[in-house]
Amino acid sequence: MISVGIDVSKGKSTVCIMKPGGEIVKPPFEMNHTADELYSLVSLINSFAERTRVVLEDTGHYHLPVASYLA
Repeated sequence: MISVGIDVSKGKSTVCIMKPGGEIVKPPFEMNHTADELYSLVSLINSFAERTRVVLEDTGHYHLPVASYLA
């Protein structure tokens, strides 16, 4: 299973993608909360042939654009 961890901030997020055991699939990277970058994140997540889980923190209302786009 692939795990996608998202640390949400105002206007941007830090994302890291890992496999069990700590194997890093994609090292931490920043993305802005724009339609293009959120679309790129969704495309990246959908590109994995394995089951994928996304975990993000609920930071007031800053997580809403990311959570809405991922849904």
